[in-house]
Amino acid sequence: MDAPTLQEDAARDALKSVEDPEAGMNIVDLGLVYGIHCEPGRVRIEMTMTSPACPAAPYLVDEATAAVRSIAPEGTDVQVELVWDPPWTPDRMSAEAQSRFGWK
Repeated sequence: MDAPTLQEDAARDALKSVEDPEAGMNIVDLGLVYGIHCEPGRVRIEMTMTSPACPAAPYLVDEATAAVRSIAPEGTDVQVELVWDPPWTPDRMSAEAQSRFGWK
């Protein structure tokens, strides 16, 4: 029997509970989540930071992992990978985030 597969939308919703402590907004609306790849027994998340020197990076990776693991079927391997290409820009933020921070 195949392992249950977490749906991408459910993983994205879980990641919305992870707030960047410096920005006071969730990592999805900030545009830090680049990709969510779900397959049976495994979820891989690609995310970035606003800067490679971001002091909150370890915290955000741990929180993102915990958020997805909390809703994933038992035994699912959850991996969060930091990527730097393409570099983050404010254009990746949701319209709400851009408005909040005065980018639009």
